[in-house]
Amino acid sequence: SPWVSVTLALTLYTSAFLAEIWRGCVAAVPRGQWEAAQSLALGLGEQLRHVILPQATRIAIAPTVGFLVQVVKGTALASVIGFIELTKAGTMITNATFQPFTVYGLVALMYFALCFPISLCARALERKLHVPH
Repeated sequence: SPWVSVTLALTLYTSAFLAEIWRGCVAAVPRGQWEAAQSLALGLGEQLRHVILPQATRIAIAPTVGFLVQVVKGTALASVIGFIELTKAGTMITNATFQPFTVYGLVALMYFALCFPISLCARALERKLHVPH
């Protein structure tokens, strides 16, 4: 069904990109931090939990949120396989009402309503973690 296909495709796509974002953020932690954690005789799990991941999290917030907003907007591609999502519904309403500016303006507001809270949460998280801009 279109629902299962879209869910599977977006899950795999998002998982692959988020894994690469987080891998890159872990790799961005300076080598000296890894060595310092090893010198404290921490195991790999403890190194990651206490030293590396807290630093990688601060680095990863911005690209993770940016990508999540991109995924929300990218759901419009689901209409290719017959799934009726926000943009496709807007097109169908436009074809029936012949009012594209009104309909697509409302579609844009709906996407904004979906994406803006994600950005607000990210800003609050950055403030909490003292992430420099």
